[in-house]
Amino acid sequence: MSWQTSLFREFPEAVPQDQFVARSYEALHQQGFRADNAIAFVSVCRDELTMPLVDVIENTWGEVFMFSSLGGMLTLGKTGFLAAHRHAPIEDGRERYVYYALPHIAIDARGEFGVYHRPGRRDASHTCGALVAFQQELESKSLQLAVDPDDLEQSVLKRHLLGKLRYGDVPDLVSLTRIAYTVIFEELERMIRLTVDPTRSDYGLFTGIQIHVPEGRHFVWPGTAYVVVDGKQMTLPKME
Repeated sequence: MSWQTSLFREFPEAVPQDQFVARSYEALHQQGFRADNAIAFVSVCRDELTMPLVDVIENTWGEVFMFSSLGGMLTLGKTGFLAAHRHAPIEDGRERYVYYALPHIAIDARGEFGVYHRPGRRDASHTCGALVAFQQELESKSLQLAVDPDDLEQSVLKRHLLGKLRYGDVPDLVSLTRIAYTVIFEELERMIRLTVDPTRSDYGLFTGIQIHVPEGRHFVWPGTAYVVVDGKQMTLPKME
């Protein structure tokens, strides 16, 4: 089996990440968003493999405010969101925010999910490593849920994900990545409700799953996307 077969079996709507970002910009541009009057916020995993997507977003929107944590989880809280919003340009009395939030997964040349061969390393490594570590704890029936002050981000990740599982479930990595996507999307919407004043701010939201394949290529499975302008929400077409 090839990576192409695995990609389009599990994520048939996946598109090259450049296309995903370009179409998101086009969709928001029609609603009055531009690189010079908006600021982009990005939540992806800390893994270096996610950085090409950050680079594309930065090349499109200008300098970004990073929300990133292990697994792409949103751990910055209200203080982080409010600080980010204060960095936005103001035009005609309004601020404009663009949120991108995506967990990630890899596929190797044989079509196996979660496996990536990094330059300079003989053995393959896991992607997303934080999700694999959580999966391994589930499999070993030794899940630790106490907050570890030496491992805060992973502690938050585990608590969020566990809330979406039935007792005894051990999802495969693709399923677990989809669960992470749902958690991130829900948390993003919750923090927006807590921190955004729609009477003075407009925003666009783009979610999905970033997918790494051999030869340094990256795709995005597009999830929910919408824009809120003058307090009115409009669903955007998937960035296919």
